[in-house]
Amino acid sequence: MTQKTWLITGATRGIGAAIATAVLDSGDRVVVTGRAVDQLQARFGSYGDQVLVQALDVNNDAQIQAVVKAACAHFGGIDVLVNNAGYGQLGLFEEIDAADIRQQFDTNVFGSMNVARAVLPVMREQRRGHIFNLSSIGGVVGFDGASVYCASKFAIEGFSESLALEVARFGIHITIVEPGFFRTDFLDQSSVRYGQKSIADYVNGTDGNSTSARETYDSYNHRQAGDPDKLGAALLAISKLPAPPLHFAAGSDAITLLRGNTEKRRQELEQWSALSTSTDGNFE
Repeated sequence: MTQKTWLITGATRGIGAAIATAVLDSGDRVVVTGRAVDQLQARFGSYGDQVLVQALDVNNDAQIQAVVKAACAHFGGIDVLVNNAGYGQLGLFEEIDAADIRQQFDTNVFGSMNVARAVLPVMREQRRGHIFNLSSIGGVVGFDGASVYCASKFAIEGFSESLALEVARFGIHITIVEPGFFRTDFLDQSSVRYGQKSIADYVNGTDGNSTSARETYDSYNHRQAGDPDKLGAALLAISKLPAPPLHFAAGSDAITLLRGNTEKRRQELEQWSALSTSTDGNFE
């Protein structure tokens, strides 16, 4: 079987590191990227010529171009891109500063677009490729206390679905990965961020408070059902399919939430269908 070359962003830890490990153990080659090169080298240096360690901030266009150029020079091309770099900006919308919202989109959305924009010319020239864009169950279902994070992941969904239509003619596949809750440090204080404000109306309201969602997320930390190593193995399996899925929900919790959301939307669609169709115009 032909050896593939992968480029994985945010590979220092968590899901990105698990994907890189699964791919390297399978015999494929990987360009592992992240902002902490020393950590990448410590984790993946033992794979020798099979791995290329590169510093990468997905908001730095010059650095992105340099990484893509290095990957092509070292391995001859890029077969699979995993847009994994990102973080969670949690908290109530009104409690999050505008600058923090922009930063969330800069990393989670524009970062993925930046890397895809640099890699796509390589894949087009090859007339083949596969891009995994890491979304979330929060890219399909909204969560209390996660409006900004969910908005960034909903954006990834729309971007990816449309991009898939544009690049299919070149033999390039897009798969949107929608993980549920996985046992990574995503909810650790070293990764997740919360709003810096506290609005009394939310804190003292009779319908709940702004701390309840945070307490819920904290209770999930390192108790999540999802196993990142198994997710890495799943994406490796998908990369070998001739017709990979556009959407891949990862985890039993993601399946449950998606089924419930799909049914709720179906019921709402039927309930308001008469009013919806009443808006059609008459062109006779």
